[in-house]
This record gives sequence, C-alpha cells and structure tokens, in this order.
Amino acid sequence: MDIEIDILLAWGGIKKKYPKNALIFQQDELAKNYFQIVEGKVKMYSLNEEGKELIQGIFTEGHSFGEPPLFINEKYPSTACAMQDAVVIRLPKDFFFEMLDNYPIIQRKMMQILARKAFTKACSARDIINVKPEIRIKNFLDNYKAQQNQDKGKVLIPYTRQEIADCVGLRVETVIRTLKQMQKEQKLEITKHKIYY
Repeated sequence: MDIEIDILLAWGGIKKKYPKNALIFQQDELAKNYFQIVEGKVKMYSLNEEGKELIQGIFTEGHSFGEPPLFINEKYPSTACAMQDAVVIRLPKDFFFEMLDNYPIIQRKMMQILARKAFTKACSARDIINVKPEIRIKNFLDNYKAQQNQDKGKVLIPYTRQEIADCVGLRVETVIRTLKQMQKEQKLEITKHKIYY
C-alpha cells in the first residue's frame, strides 16, 4: 500500500534505515507496527527444518508488508529483512488504526490490498502442489504483471533466478532450465540475462 509519507509521519510514523540483511521483524514476534518502504527492497521469508528459504514476498518502494497479523493481533508467520539498504517507515499499530478511521479512502484501499494478498496466497498454495515447474513459474510471472497493472506487452521481471526459485519452491537449476525452455517456445524473452515477460 502506498500511503503518502507525510500522512504516515503526521500520525507518528518513524523513518528507519536498515542496512542490507538487517532484520525488520522476526517470525513469531507479535505484530505491533505498520511498515512501508520508502526506498530499497525487503523480503519476507520462512525457513524449513533444513534451512531452505521460501520467500513469501518481495516488496519495493511504496509497498507495505506484514499487515495481516497486525489486523488480527497475531504473531508474524515469517521474517522480514532488507535485501539491500532500505529506508522503512514504521507506524505503531494504535496510530495506524486511528489513521485508518480518519481516512476512509485509505481504509478501503487497505481492504483491497489485503484481499489481493489473500487471493495471491491462495493461488500460490494451489501452484505449489502443481508438479509442473512451468505452471508455477508462469503463475508467478503473471502475478507480478498483475501487481504492476501490466497486462499488455512484455515487462522486465526484476527478480533473479534464485529469487524466483525461492518464491515458487523450486531449485534454481529447475528454474533456469524451465525459463530457457519457455524462451524457446517464445513465452518470454531473455536478453542480457534479463527476463521479459
């Protein structure tokens, strides 16, 4: 969600710098703040017993993250960390809810964002049980385009092959092989190691 920075600061938001790899919150911490990125890139991820990372989401400038447990007074189901140096606004929960009460338009937008996140998670869960790597990758790429409101023409996919693998639950080698096959079938383009879909 891209709430105007001035509004967040006026309601008690604090800008904080996070160096690359710094933790913003950890799995099982109680959700106490609304977070929105001013600059940089943040990922939310979970680890399995073997230490394999599953990326729950990658967020960039203007995006918010970690809201669902904030609304239901729950703990974070995953960890958030800066993928690169980042500046993030943190707004305490009570101030955030008071702000929403005073801005019905922002409140409505937040409901749409939460509904989109729930829908995307449901689709991701469905995709993970699908054994065909191409379907998982295609759905991931389609979802990215939808988030960018780009339904026509090819767009640059700003994810590495490793990030795509971590997001869809595949090995990076499988992602590389599948992307090459999709390129041969003219389903996407790869130019100078950049993916266009």
